[in-house]
Amino acid sequence: MVYRDKIEVQTRGRGTHLLTGEVQQRVAASGISEGLCHLFLQHTSAGLMLCENADPDVRADLEDFMVGLVPDGPQYRHSSEGPDDMPSHIRSLLTGCDLTLPVGGGRCLLGTWQGIYLWEHRDYPHRRTVILTVTGE
Repeated sequence: MVYRDKIEVQTRGRGTHLLTGEVQQRVAASGISEGLCHLFLQHTSAGLMLCENADPDVRADLEDFMVGLVPDGPQYRHSSEGPDDMPSHIRSLLTGCDLTLPVGGGRCLLGTWQGIYLWEHRDYPHRRTVILTVTGE
C-alpha cells in the first residue's frame, strides 16, 4: 500500500520549523501500520533534518555552526536572489532534502528526543512543500 500527501510550510525565514506533529498526523491518516515514511523537500535552499527536540539551544548552535561553515556574502558568482541565495544552496546540500523513517503501530518510530524539522536557509519567509510518502501495510 502507498499513501502520498504534501505538507505546506510557511517559514519565518532562516531557522528551524518543527514538522513532527504534522508528519505523525499524516502517517496515522495513511492507514499504514508497518512500513516506511519518506519525506522529500521540493526546494534547493532549505533542508530536512532529524534533530534533538528538547533544547532549542541545539538548533541555535547548529545554525551558528552552519553560518560559520558557509557564510553569506559577495564571494559567490550566483547571487541573483541576494547574498543569502548561493550559501543557502550549499547549506541545502549539506543538510539534505529527504528523510526516511520507520513506521510501526501507525506512527514514525522516533526516539524520545528526536524531532523532524524543516531547516530554512534563506533570510526571508518562504512557502515550502514537503512530499510525504508512506509505504507498507
